[in-house]
Amino acid sequence: MVWGEYESMSALHSISPELTPAPITRGTFAQAENVYFFLCAFVDMTDDLPDVDTSMKMLAELHSQSSAPNGKYGFHVPTLQGTFPQFTEWTESWEDFFTKSLSMVFDNEERSQGSDEEVQHLCRETLSKVVPRLLRPLETGGRHIEPRLIHGDLWDGNTSAEVATNTPVIYDATCIYAHNEMELAPMRPVRHRMGRQYVKAYFKYFPISPPEEDQDDRNALYCLRFDMVSSSLYPGNLRYRKICMEVMKNLTEKFAGGYEAWAKARGEEIISKRSFMRPPE
Repeated sequence: MVWGEYESMSALHSISPELTPAPITRGTFAQAENVYFFLCAFVDMTDDLPDVDTSMKMLAELHSQSSAPNGKYGFHVPTLQGTFPQFTEWTESWEDFFTKSLSMVFDNEERSQGSDEEVQHLCRETLSKVVPRLLRPLETGGRHIEPRLIHGDLWDGNTSAEVATNTPVIYDATCIYAHNEMELAPMRPVRHRMGRQYVKAYFKYFPISPPEEDQDDRNALYCLRFDMVSSSLYPGNLRYRKICMEVMKNLTEKFAGGYEAWAKARGEEIISKRSFMRPPE
């Protein structure tokens, strides 16, 4: 966990030093080798959220300046969501990466909360229908996205503003190179103070990925991953599972025909998952 956070904050700081505390070092205690630490520069922060426009402009600049060094999705070390490792293996396509990531999250949630036939069915339908429908169009039909470095857990508990300058600050990162819009997932739940006004401001500085009309549904899909992790962290508390079930019901009903029905309706060539993935170098 400490290693992943140190590498995450180092990666962010190398691109946007004004937005992040400077990482200093990580390691273990000399007399307690199983106790780990991460040390970064001290930032005197307010108790408030950062300014909407300023913070989203800086976040958009971070994303626009941070293409993956190898052109792939993933990260060079394991990073965690809460106490759970997230999928970070380098992967050619965003659909393939997100499918593996969400599958891991689904498995973790089932181990934490127990097996449920309806949940299993919804998870299968989400992976087989919703994910291809919403993510394959990002990388086919002449459309293209690039892997961008994202903080990975950007909600109101992990951001603030510096007291002296009111400059936004982000911390406690769990980075991956991903579709930049996944950064906005934690801003969807109504329980968070950092909400949709931040999403709206972000798109002033980083254009919505085409197909633009899918943006809100993609956000719901990305937020599903975020909320499923939340469910995993609280065994026996089914609040987040119920939220996720409703989201999956809505998405699977809306996109019952999957990617193929969408492509056919638009007159686009139906591209299989295998054929649109870039060949290995």
